[in-house]
Amino acid sequence: MRWFPKHVDTAIANELSQSLLGVHLPLKKALALEEASLLARLLISRGVNDGNAAKAFLFPTLSDLHSSFLMSGMKTALERLEAAIERKEKILIYGDYDVDGTTAIVILKTAIELCGGSADFHVPHRIREGYGMKDEVIERAAADGVRLIVSVDTGIRAFAAADTARRTGIDLIVTDHHLPGTEGVPTALAVLNPNQDGCGYPCKALCGAGVAFKLAQGLMERKLDRPDQSRLLMSFMKVVAIATIADAVPLTGENRVFAKLGLEALRAPVNVGLKALLEVAQLGGKPLTSSEVAFRVAPRLNAAGRMDVARDVIDLFSVKDPVQAREIASRLDKLNAERQEEERRILDEITKRLEQEPALHEAFCIVIDGDGWHRGVIGITASRVVDKYCKPTLIISRDGEEAHGSGRSIRAFHLLQALESCRDLFSRYGGHAHAVGFALPSAKIVELRSQLDAHARTCLTTKDFEPSLEYDAEIDLSDISPSLHRLLQQMEPFGQGNPEPVLVARGARVLAPPKIVKDKHVKLKLATATV
Repeated sequence: MRWFPKHVDTAIANELSQSLLGVHLPLKKALALEEASLLARLLISRGVNDGNAAKAFLFPTLSDLHSSFLMSGMKTALERLEAAIERKEKILIYGDYDVDGTTAIVILKTAIELCGGSADFHVPHRIREGYGMKDEVIERAAADGVRLIVSVDTGIRAFAAADTARRTGIDLIVTDHHLPGTEGVPTALAVLNPNQDGCGYPCKALCGAGVAFKLAQGLMERKLDRPDQSRLLMSFMKVVAIATIADAVPLTGENRVFAKLGLEALRAPVNVGLKALLEVAQLGGKPLTSSEVAFRVAPRLNAAGRMDVARDVIDLFSVKDPVQAREIASRLDKLNAERQEEERRILDEITKRLEQEPALHEAFCIVIDGDGWHRGVIGITASRVVDKYCKPTLIISRDGEEAHGSGRSIRAFHLLQALESCRDLFSRYGGHAHAVGFALPSAKIVELRSQLDAHARTCLTTKDFEPSLEYDAEIDLSDISPSLHRLLQQMEPFGQGNPEPVLVARGARVLAPPKIVKDKHVKLKLATATV
């Protein structure tokens, strides 16, 4: 494994450390010089270079949220949504089946109801319908009298669906965070996506629920009294935090506001469904970390869309009866256990094939397919393969003549651009730099494997596949203390864009043989070499 330090400009670090000397962290006196110097290095390596930015990073508040109106299309979207509420029109929210899409539905549906309207929703079945907006769903909505559809976490490449909406007399508002294609964005009444050309919204890395939240924020600012706005925004922050952490978007800028304030608010959940979910995840009544949300809360919400019907998530957040909430949460817990077992089965099969087939093992981009692999777990299985082999990976489930796949990538390889290089092979595709989803004829899998490997060899070298450790700073073992722990806690929540700090202490020796704890942790005692 390669070790290398993060580069930090010494002059900027010295200036920032001086501005941090007067900062009081919770339950602690002002920072000492050594602590301020370390904190300055950590902040600078995460893009925080001055005192004001440091304060916003360490102590975010609701006032740090950007105005919704900085997002292109927001004014038009809000005016149409307000008109629909005032005229009691039927509104349909069209979402996605993962945790980002289902929580986005919860956020926007709740906001519309709080502002005096009502909205139905459609969340597709992963297997029967697949990803994206479908013409037949829009046509049924039109026949049922719907005149406004708002997409959440989907729609940025839904050109045919936008045409169908226009043809059937439906106004379409697209809210999405996935990258638009080279052909631009669909022709809709309004498109809300910070990544579209010409949008000056400061935070480009919002998840789908984050974009839906900005629409909800703007709606509540126009329709509700100011005291209610702040209280409700904090209430929504819990759900936005779960989605933001689950979707692995960078926890910087506005996303950090969502995650930090949301995790704090999750200490005292009010929603009976959320309470039940935390209880089945054995997290009730305690402060949560981003890791616990990512690995214990989000998988249970995702399990609904992966293994069964994703509308269970919306129902969970909507029920008022604690008994019914517990039943839904227990069902999600059971589905998650089934998901884990299916994931292990597929991963074992993939591991054996990679060991037995040299061409697959030596590929620069792993493309591996299997008959009947559960489409709900191939994405997370791809993540496991990337973690183990440090190579971009696409896993494909064949179902007769049609195949569906999910991909995950490494930092050095932009996966969506790789798919763009062989776009003619796909029936549909989309995603971003690190994760993609797609469909294609089974007969084209061999050609896809060949083209992606050739593309990867133009972008990557074997060094890109070597595990590496990028560390923040070097310290002495004697520097490790409760004070240091409190300092590092203030950097939470950790995740993409704000990884857990890595500190190097050289010259350490192990005092006794390491102990294995619960088959996955190592416990050991260290001392400096001079002891």
